[in-house]
Amino acid sequence: MNRGLEQKVYDNYVAILKEELVPALGCTEPIAIAYAAAKAREVLGDLPESVEMCCSGNIIKNVKGVAVPNAGGLKGIDVAAILGVVGGNAEKELEVLEGVTEAQIQRTKELLAAGFCRCTLQEGVENLYIVAKVFSREHSAEVTIINRHTLITKIVKDGEIIYEHKISESASEKGDKSLLNVRDILNFADMVELADVEEVIREQIEKNTAISQEGVIHPYGAQIGRTLLDVFGNDVRTRARAKAAAGSDARMGGCSMPVVINSGSGNQGMTVSLPVIEYAREYEATKDQLYRALVVANLISIHQKKYIGSLSAYCGAVSAACGAGAAITYLRGGTYEEVGLTIINTIGNVGGIVCDGAKSSCAAKIASAVDAAILAHYMAMKHVSFQPGEGIVQEDLEDTIKSMGYIGRVGMKLTDTEILNIMIDRVDMDKI
Repeated sequence: MNRGLEQKVYDNYVAILKEELVPALGCTEPIAIAYAAAKAREVLGDLPESVEMCCSGNIIKNVKGVAVPNAGGLKGIDVAAILGVVGGNAEKELEVLEGVTEAQIQRTKELLAAGFCRCTLQEGVENLYIVAKVFSREHSAEVTIINRHTLITKIVKDGEIIYEHKISESASEKGDKSLLNVRDILNFADMVELADVEEVIREQIEKNTAISQEGVIHPYGAQIGRTLLDVFGNDVRTRARAKAAAGSDARMGGCSMPVVINSGSGNQGMTVSLPVIEYAREYEATKDQLYRALVVANLISIHQKKYIGSLSAYCGAVSAACGAGAAITYLRGGTYEEVGLTIINTIGNVGGIVCDGAKSSCAAKIASAVDAAILAHYMAMKHVSFQPGEGIVQEDLEDTIKSMGYIGRVGMKLTDTEILNIMIDRVDMDKI
């Protein structure tokens, strides 16, 4: 390949985009629960008499406060699991609840009231960990998902393992993320044949723009996007924040429209794409320029998340907004150095916003993160930045990214535990 980019790197970057940028219906954690439960019912072969869900703390945290899509506004692990059993189609994976009917929602409510599903916290496991167990009088089935929302690692029927996928085997997916770095991402964006990535990028633009507009038109959630537009006007900086927030308003509020995700998250998929789309429209960028900028945005976000992990106490809106800010700089003709300064300025400002689960306030965190990324972009274009030695900023751009990843994955581990303890009422507030 030209411009110093090896064929191996090129092929892996294409594979990463195709693997990561997939449609999902609603918040991916309740959808993953519904998927596991639907698959377990499929293995069982009949409607079970009871369901048991065992989930990691991060799954519980991200399901507790968010509406399950196509569930009539209902929330919770038990709702997602029961609806998956009653009306889910496991073949649809992250769109498992797409075909749910009103009759199935009503049946879910009845089973919910009857105590059909029991949910337990599983400690000492991976951050993304789901086990769905279904029981009939004579048979049982069990499906385990670990590390990725649709990655089934084990299926058991009547106590016998009928499928197993070792974690060590699944660590390397279709694309090798260890090859990601900012310089190669920019080179790849410059040279990629758009035919290789056009389908996934086009779908991201179409689906994420559509749900964003839904959030602007209708009063979902905390109405962060609508509030921004009402209060701050219609300039591109406001629109960039508002459109990303509005998509989250709708999604967290139970809107049934699909989004194209990034790093396993719909909120991150919208955060990484919608601000870039707004800036491209403002400056009348060509389709080619927009698609290449979105390649930058998505890959830089994924690059950061590979150090943090899929679920943690670190709000993924920051890494996604950072990717969007870097892409805006790229779109405006920024150099490698200027893109790097955008990343550093974003991380140095809002790195470490905590994730306390999926819910309506995610839209506000998205707006704040995008605001920081836009500021970082304008600083970078003036060659103004936070300096090495200031906080976690390192001499090298890649080391700065690694530093923030280390804090998110390791440093905030105890924070993650204590957030969960508060959310499930394990903390006596009178003793604080």
